[in-house]
Amino acid sequence: MANTSNFRDAMRQAQNQALVGPNVIAKALPFVGGGLLLTAVGTYGGLGVISTKPEIFFPTLIGALVLELILFFVARNITEKGQNNIALPILATYSLLSGYTLSGLVFIALRTQGVGIQGVGLAALGCGVTFIAARQIGSNLSETDGMALTKTINLGIIALVVVCVAQLLFTLFGVYTPNWLEIAISGLGVFLFVGASVVDFYILPRSYRDDQYLPAALSMYLTYINLFVFILRLLIAINGRD
Repeated sequence: MANTSNFRDAMRQAQNQALVGPNVIAKALPFVGGGLLLTAVGTYGGLGVISTKPEIFFPTLIGALVLELILFFVARNITEKGQNNIALPILATYSLLSGYTLSGLVFIALRTQGVGIQGVGLAALGCGVTFIAARQIGSNLSETDGMALTKTINLGIIALVVVCVAQLLFTLFGVYTPNWLEIAISGLGVFLFVGASVVDFYILPRSYRDDQYLPAALSMYLTYINLFVFILRLLIAINGRD
């Protein structure tokens, strides 16, 4: 959910602007791919910890979440300043930690009847298909439609963050989300991050110069990680219903 602030900043910068970085997405894509690959490595490592040392997974998960949050803001600040040499190892560490924190959800998916490894693959495939469609749609949006969609998706993601935080707090107090509501929240998350992927192709070339490919890569990385998470949550909710 950390890309909510990215959305607001990018929207302010993009208003009434022409393209400032027509090639920024092309330059960002190798780093998005590298980040996703490192995330897969981190997930594999997390699954190994769950399988061999389950008693230490939760404490290390909490530590990873805290460190991941700190690294996000550090990386975002450094990439915005163009300090790419410093930012790259931080982003690599952030990607690995993201994978580790995702491993719990992937573990649940692998153990859910009807999801399993094919469900994980389906979530990844869904991200790939979304990327292809979003590139075509987002690159051809008009100024009016692009800004309207950006504002709508931004507001939707803020609302989604509030709902997910409330859901987490209720869970901590032993109040669990009914399955129908989990399906609704997950479906909304999928819808919003599909929209966010379209917005990326509209707004990033209007927000970042070609040499600012790392902050653009971070924004796209967060979009597809969150899309993967909500597709997987939706599959788990649907197949895990009573």
